[in-house]
Amino acid sequence: MTMNESERSPQGFEEQLLRDLTAHVAQRAEEASAARPAGRRTRFLRGWRIAGAFGLAVTLTAGALAVQTMRLGDQPPPTASASEIFHLAADAARQQPELTARPDQYVFTETLATIRDLPDSGPYRTIRNQLWQSAGGVAYTQGRYRPETDPNGWGELTELRIDDPGDPEKELDAFQSPAYHGDLPTDPVELLRYLREHPVDLHLPEGADEEAVYGDESMAYTTAWSMLHGYVPPRALAALYEVLARQPGATVISADVVDAAGRHGVAIRMPGVIGGNMDLIFDRDSHVYLGTRNSVIRNGKESLESAAALLRVAIVDRPGQQP
Repeated sequence: MTMNESERSPQGFEEQLLRDLTAHVAQRAEEASAARPAGRRTRFLRGWRIAGAFGLAVTLTAGALAVQTMRLGDQPPPTASASEIFHLAADAARQQPELTARPDQYVFTETLATIRDLPDSGPYRTIRNQLWQSAGGVAYTQGRYRPETDPNGWGELTELRIDDPGDPEKELDAFQSPAYHGDLPTDPVELLRYLREHPVDLHLPEGADEEAVYGDESMAYTTAWSMLHGYVPPRALAALYEVLARQPGATVISADVVDAAGRHGVAIRMPGVIGGNMDLIFDRDSHVYLGTRNSVIRNGKESLESAAALLRVAIVDRPGQQP
């Protein structure tokens, strides 16, 4: 049995593109299309439909939830800039052990999450997610979850497909993008060029203005964020953080954040998200990637929607196989 494993609280990636990212692209494209002749369709982007608890795959611990919700709109002054933290994260990434994968293998991730059924209402639930993403993009992602309070409550292993953006009740037959990014350039300048030339497939609905979406300058950064949901080898991951350090508008929003696993970190708020915010969380001392958190804005009030803590990453041979 071939298996490579890295148990750590670092590099983070969720199986799905965060809905905030696609909302950002949709808004930018809508602005661009407003200046175009009538008759062009504005795009409406969707993330992947991940059944049940996988739909939000992110969050904070219940204990930290009340504190974090109160602090979202009133953050203390940051101790470092977002660019500086990304550079420190790049240094930390270079020290990580490297995993290798064949196209027929799977990237396994285990995540601790607290979610709620609706973005801005309902009780929070803490769950443990396990995902098996195709390393080479040659099979569908599979996953399962259980309530954190029930160690024996694992659900059935389920095949997870991408939403049809033209019909939310249907799913696409297309496989998800490869989860193992072993061929990325390790020089930040070359990587940025690569990201511009190889944007992530957003599975736009028929008639969408692809030129406006994929031609937008922000698309390279959206592609970079999306790669954090798979596995990026250490040197390429360092270059990815160096690229993100160049994105205008990223800000440090808190002197201390607690993720779903109770680890203390610092959050960087990424720019351009419409209707809410998306933050990347890094360990306060080591600067390894811990996970994400998302908030929504309703009637001028910001509240926590979800957040995620990455627990384990490994390369395995088949869905359901444990590292």
